[in-house]
Amino acid sequence: MSTAMSGALARLNNQPYLLIGFSTLIWGANVVFGRLAVGQISPMTITCMRWCIVCLVFAATMRQRLVAEWPLIRPHWRRLAMLGAIGFTLFNAIFYFAAQYTTAVNMAVIQGTYPAFVLIGMALVFGARISALQALGIGVTILGVIIIACRGELASLRGLSFNRGDALLFVGTIIFAGYTVALRDRPRVSAMTLFAALAVSAFLTSIPLLAVEMGMGATYIPTLKGLVVILMIAIGPSLLGQIFFIRGIELIGPSRTGIFYNLVPVFGALFGVIFLREPFHLYHAIAFALVLGGIFVAERAGRHEK
Repeated sequence: MSTAMSGALARLNNQPYLLIGFSTLIWGANVVFGRLAVGQISPMTITCMRWCIVCLVFAATMRQRLVAEWPLIRPHWRRLAMLGAIGFTLFNAIFYFAAQYTTAVNMAVIQGTYPAFVLIGMALVFGARISALQALGIGVTILGVIIIACRGELASLRGLSFNRGDALLFVGTIIFAGYTVALRDRPRVSAMTLFAALAVSAFLTSIPLLAVEMGMGATYIPTLKGLVVILMIAIGPSLLGQIFFIRGIELIGPSRTGIFYNLVPVFGALFGVIFLREPFHLYHAIAFALVLGGIFVAERAGRHEK
């Protein structure tokens, strides 16, 4: 039995499209976990505990490797601490706060703007050229987000006020895109060691934020359902999703892997409708078509430019 399981895992480890597909499926499920956590466990408790669990797993399974590569990490520890704080702690905190105020479908669609913001960031920071087609794709993607924000009633744009959850997640998506752009100049260490270093930073930097939440009286004892949700978040989106995606990048490279992130909003909205029984309106379908179609055009144009 164990031999058969080992063989199956070995085969999976060399199937990039399955690995990347699983990672986007898991990340799509995270919007459902975020909604299920509302009222069960506080946002900063989720953020702190998820990375604590990941760090414990790494300590149990990768201790020798991390010690061996520490000399490569040490010169960059300040930068990695900042990246972990921004990309994991800050983004996760915003994500779970946003989940208090919006729906899983909206969260999924808004996250679909992430690749477009990465493209903009690369142009602003590294001078990467944006073609006319890429600019068109970015514009179409943003239009999809606006349709979500005004609930499909374009006439309401004159007095548009964003749902606070939508606005929070929109800002969080921009922050995570900035983190991704910053990873272009990552230290020359293995991807798993880099991930472990970022996870440690995320855990340590989430502790002060948890203390602030406790001081404000916003932290409460997690329910049994909340504990189950945090375990699923830690093992799924935080650990397995990252590991699968990293392995996919190792097998086929970042440029071919990146387009698969567009599956996250599709899976997220699907799970919101199936498991949370959230309504799916025509404007959601239109927004999906605009977000995913715009990103497809932008990325396709980017590949032709290279």
